[in-house]
Amino acid sequence: MHDHGHTADYGRAFAVGIALNVAFVVVEAVYGFLAGSLALLADAGHNLGDVVALVLAWAALALARRDTSPRRTYGLRRTTILAAVTSGVLLLAAIAGIAWEAIQRFFTSTPVDGMTVIVVAAIGVAINFFTAMLFHRGREHDLNIRSAWLHMAADAAVSLGVVIAGLLILLTGAVWLDPAISLVIAAVILLATWQLLRESVDMAVDAVPAHIDPVQVQDYLTGLNGVDELHDLHIWAMSTTETALTAHLVMPAGASDGFLHDVSQALADRFRIQHVTLQVERAGVQCEPCEPAGGTA
Repeated sequence: MHDHGHTADYGRAFAVGIALNVAFVVVEAVYGFLAGSLALLADAGHNLGDVVALVLAWAALALARRDTSPRRTYGLRRTTILAAVTSGVLLLAAIAGIAWEAIQRFFTSTPVDGMTVIVVAAIGVAINFFTAMLFHRGREHDLNIRSAWLHMAADAAVSLGVVIAGLLILLTGAVWLDPAISLVIAAVILLATWQLLRESVDMAVDAVPAHIDPVQVQDYLTGLNGVDELHDLHIWAMSTTETALTAHLVMPAGASDGFLHDVSQALADRFRIQHVTLQVERAGVQCEPCEPAGGTA
């Protein structure tokens, strides 16, 4: 049984989010340069990376909906995983650039227009928060949507930090606060990105998706009535929203079509595994290359 768990259509959300953030990147970069604020310039660079990430995620979702073919029997669903990995790598590059520029700025004394920083960053808080809300509902079940949501939510928090930096500069005149906030920005982005990147890389190398406990799946299958043994169990992500499972069940009495249907439905309901392929074998009839069920961890 195959229950195709496609993500809802977020085309409009991506279009609005990309348009707003492109406009803001231009405004933030211009005023960051005019105000001499590395915090604004760093945030503009990060926002530009987020625009690229949004474009990648949108394109991947569009490709994932394309029909299958004799050559691509799963279609292009895996592009959603590749987009998530690429997004994480881009963020790591942005973090390195922000940190390097901030460290260099500590050794220079450049005047910063605190009020400009405050106003521009405050606009960023509003835009990023609004964009994050566009993806809020779908973040639980799709790594791509969660990536978009996380980028925008982190940006809102980072922009709020830039506002605080501008206020502190106005009150104290301490221009070193600008690169210091830039380093905080880099740390926030790293913390917010690390789990997402690790999960997307796991998906890319066919690890069991994070939301599934393979031991629980194994226990469920071995506990089925009539199943003497389970082997060659594999669970992997076909996309950021769809999971597949294959397994060999040793059943001396065989299995009916109804049994296979019920097991597939239960795996979908309990573990969100939509694509299930079960091979039933009678006792003592195992294939040579098969692996024990414990090999899925």
